Amino acid sequence: MPYFIDIIIPIPLQKLFTYSITKAEAEFLKIGMRVSVPFGKSKIYTGIVARIHNNPPTTYEAKEIHQILDEGPIVNEKQLQLWQWIANYYMCTLGDVMRAALPSAFILESETIITKHKKLIDESILLDDEFLVYEALQHQSSLKIHDISNILDKKNVLPVIKRLIEKEVIAVEEEIYEKYKPKLVRYVKLHAQFASQSALQKLLEDLSRAPKQHQVVLTLFSISAKTKKPVKVADLSTESGASSSIIKSLIDKGVLEEYFIQTDRVQYSGDDNEDSKSLNDYQATALTEIKESFKDQSVVLLHGVTSSGKTEVYVKLIEDVLNKGQQVLYLLPEIALTAQLITRLQNYFGEQVAVFHSKYSSHERVEVWNHVLNNSAKAQIVLGARSSIFLPFNSLGLIIVDEEHEQSFKQFDPAPRYHARDTAVVLAHIHNSKVLLGSATPSLESYFNAKQNKYGFVEITKRFNDVLMPDVELVDIKDALKKKRMKGHFSDRLLEEMTETLREGHQIILFQNRRGFSPIVECHTCGHSPQCPNCDVSLTYHQYRDQLRCHYCGFVEIMPKTCKACGSPELDNKGFGTEQIEAEVKLLFPDYKVARMDLDTTRGKYGYEKIITALEQQEIDILVGTQMLTKGLDFRNVKLVGIMNADNMLNFPDFRAHERSFQLMLQVSGRAGRTEERGKVLIQTYNPHHNILQQVSTNNYIDMYNEQMNDRYNYKYPPIYKQIKITLKHKDFSRVDTASIWYAKSLRNVFGDNILGPESPPIARIRNQFLKNILVKIPKKQSLSKTKEAIIKINNSFLNVKDFRSVKVILNVDNF
Repeated sequence: MPYFIDIIIPIPLQKLFTYSITKAEAEFLKIGMRVSVPFGKSKIYTGIVARIHNNPPTTYEAKEIHQILDEGPIVNEKQLQLWQWIANYYMCTLGDVMRAALPSAFILESETIITKHKKLIDESILLDDEFLVYEALQHQSSLKIHDISNILDKKNVLPVIKRLIEKEVIAVEEEIYEKYKPKLVRYVKLHAQFASQSALQKLLEDLSRAPKQHQVVLTLFSISAKTKKPVKVADLSTESGASSSIIKSLIDKGVLEEYFIQTDRVQYSGDDNEDSKSLNDYQATALTEIKESFKDQSVVLLHGVTSSGKTEVYVKLIEDVLNKGQQVLYLLPEIALTAQLITRLQNYFGEQVAVFHSKYSSHERVEVWNHVLNNSAKAQIVLGARSSIFLPFNSLGLIIVDEEHEQSFKQFDPAPRYHARDTAVVLAHIHNSKVLLGSATPSLESYFNAKQNKYGFVEITKRFNDVLMPDVELVDIKDALKKKRMKGHFSDRLLEEMTETLREGHQIILFQNRRGFSPIVECHTCGHSPQCPNCDVSLTYHQYRDQLRCHYCGFVEIMPKTCKACGSPELDNKGFGTEQIEAEVKLLFPDYKVARMDLDTTRGKYGYEKIITALEQQEIDILVGTQMLTKGLDFRNVKLVGIMNADNMLNFPDFRAHERSFQLMLQVSGRAGRTEERGKVLIQTYNPHHNILQQVSTNNYIDMYNEQMNDRYNYKYPPIYKQIKITLKHKDFSRVDTASIWYAKSLRNVFGDNILGPESPPIARIRNQFLKNILVKIPKKQSLSKTKEAIIKINNSFLNVKDFRSVKVILNVDNF
């Protein structure tokens, strides 16, 4: 009887591929194991076994697999269930989900290896570039494709390789290489032959003529006696003050013996754990209500004002789940937040806390993956950004989604374009566990679901220790400009408060939601401003590198000294970003320490931690930053928050602009006055009478919710209607224009008036690709699955039109 397996391959194809296996392989293989398989003419991919069966494929002959890569499954069946749901709901393929879910070290790739043919050849038949490759192979046994690119100094070397194969000069093979390498740490111990007292005595006498080596052996004894643990070479070298060459000579002599132990790259090095804090009355009531709600609801929304102590409530819930022997997933929107929370959670739970996000290396992520898979004591609580919902949990008891309103939970590119909050609810359903959504400014979707009794709802209305909410003041900069009371981008009112706050020894946060120095550079004489050659945006000036940069495609050029259009040296900056605010603050307050926190200053692995720690330890007086600052960070000594310009957020062309502005401003306000002293928030604006600003100043979430929901009802937007955004991309404008008109017309034939577009987005060209958007609105009564089926049918017809085949179509479900 023949045996077959269906394989998920990490490429965006709709169907799974079937491969043939032997009876022995069928008995050994399990669903969720990795195998390497041939695909296409010469490619080799890592695939995941999705099904083992006896049905041969009908349209092609099944190839055999290359090799089995695992002893046991690295993906469990509950994960595969989640992958299937994501692929169906977010209209992508299982291959897309696999690539997003697995750490890249698990997805082995093939690399083409070039070796020299064994038979002798006549060198005179070789062309110049062929001879260069042939000569390199005289010195090296094998070369990879990219090595040959470097030798010939050109990108496309395949024609050269093809000619060399035809002349039988080289042989080609595909090599699979394992990407994950366990970290090995080097240890030493005294050789077994010196175990007896007399042998040891003799050794020390012999070494007395080599005092440094003698010292190394004595230090080895003292470390072993103190720690009673294996001794690392690095520790021995540090303690004894000896260089590694001295230790090496002792190993060569046979006095010491070296060995290696596999170790984790991420380790907890804390003291004994402390007990969690006792809750105040409001927190205790909230905890009881959450537990009550969990009896008949699987999702509960916790609406707690900023600094109300939501984290301590989470800690109590985590303790309960851990006591049942289950795992906890704690989702955060921003890596900056994990930096602060790791310390807090490790103080309570020690090394049971594992961290998983994109700033960790591929190897570190593999280690966390294996700990979660094996339900190890080191990963009972996983703290991570959105990708951590893909980890292989076995007994998940609780998912906490902190700051659930954040748009960072939504993945925009590449596919799968999933929303981690919504996916977490499905993941919890698969594991039969609970979800707690926490926020000071819940998303309209979650609040709406709570109002409809789909979710449980719990509130904390008071800050911890009854600290007062910050005093929010709106500053009219139109008026200040008229009266000439502005210094740079600072109103006299903001400068007055800053001076007072610094004099009292408190810290300040200044929020400006735009990085760089200024978003537009303009010529005074002719009005020309430098544009990105690949996108329809002006280049942003970054002063610290003296260059113009595009924030969409990464294009960079040196800041010109004169206008490129007319040659005038009079170039002026329009608008302002975090860099300019930082420069102005340094001029206005030269005696104080100023720092900046944005994408440019937090690129390194520990970029966030360095800035946050410096602020906590009061090494920074004024911190300027973008929206990274707004999310749940807890700074004890910040008394003043300044929002430099509220208007550019409010006037953004998006139906969520007002909701997002309210959330951002309220969240950043929440960083102020988290201890006894009442905080102060100053919001600079040209329009202080704007409804949203009035609602922020009175912390009135309900008014904002009612007003925004009214608009959503009237204009048929989420959460009243669901929506799918379809984006078409192509480098030729007329082609994408024709294609989008065809696509929208086909959609209108099926869905009538619930189709908006095609429209060009505010930035109509990115990376030399023109964009067109079409919006599909889906009423509550309309079946979502049938709508998607109809869209996929139209999409397939679209791809069958010869002229449209090169147009890229992106389907984005729930494009929040």
